[in-house]
Amino acid sequence: MNSEQKTVNGERKEPHRGLFITDFDGTLLRTDRTLADKDIETLQKLGDKNIVRVIATGRSLYSLNRAVGSSLPIDYIIFSTGAGVMKYPEGDILRKIHLEPETARNTIKTLMEEKLNFMVHRPIPDNHQFAYWCFRTDETDFFRRIELYKECSWPLDGDYGGFGPAAQLLAIVSKNRVTDLLDNLRNKLPHLTIIRTTSPLDGKSTWIEFFHPEVSKSRAADWLAAHLGIRRENTLSVGNDYNDLDLLEWADRRFVVDNAPQDLKDRFPVVSSNNHCGVTEAVNLWLGQKGE
Repeated sequence: MNSEQKTVNGERKEPHRGLFITDFDGTLLRTDRTLADKDIETLQKLGDKNIVRVIATGRSLYSLNRAVGSSLPIDYIIFSTGAGVMKYPEGDILRKIHLEPETARNTIKTLMEEKLNFMVHRPIPDNHQFAYWCFRTDETDFFRRIELYKECSWPLDGDYGGFGPAAQLLAIVSKNRVTDLLDNLRNKLPHLTIIRTTSPLDGKSTWIEFFHPEVSKSRAADWLAAHLGIRRENTLSVGNDYNDLDLLEWADRRFVVDNAPQDLKDRFPVVSSNNHCGVTEAVNLWLGQKGE
């Protein structure tokens, strides 16, 4: 895991010995919305070994802070599916990407034409704020999210042409509508990154997220690895859902937890579920392979 030693402010600094990246919801976070002490101890152990620890989440910083506060033993957060990268706990945002106004407006128009329920998020760091458009009243997960963010959400009026840059758009659909809809949207919006993920709220609905083409967990991870001087052969990722797919493919070692969809478990090595410290199991297997 060793890389070249660097000089910082005239002093020799030990090189980072690896990069560990874990998804949050359904991977590190348990079903009861708590973190296992064993997984916290594993993160601390990685820090002691000078291995950089990263959470890569679809959540905004606002949402993640509401879930964990500022006490996690990690070094960086890749948030909003890679639209932003932040140094933790200092709060310095090192990288942020948004959709330009014209692209945001064109995407809004397409989602309206498809008669979807969707949200349009303000740029980072205010991307917990969003306008929403409702076409179907039977998408309960859509209304659940609005209720959770009622203090920072508002209806999108008909003059959507006035909407400026956006961090992302997010459509919420029932599971049985996903496959054909995804293909159709990717054909209509080929210039965007379009990511499917299972709702972290009800665990059933599908969220379809629309980002700038340079946004993904893997692109953010690749940028961070280069920023830190860490080679990909010294990387590990752990995930549980479709929005982790590109990150899992990017990392040298990768695992999915046992609560992942079956088609992901068919593609990647499997460790215990999020409720049984699968993150710790993955780290121990990785370190064991490295002779740690």
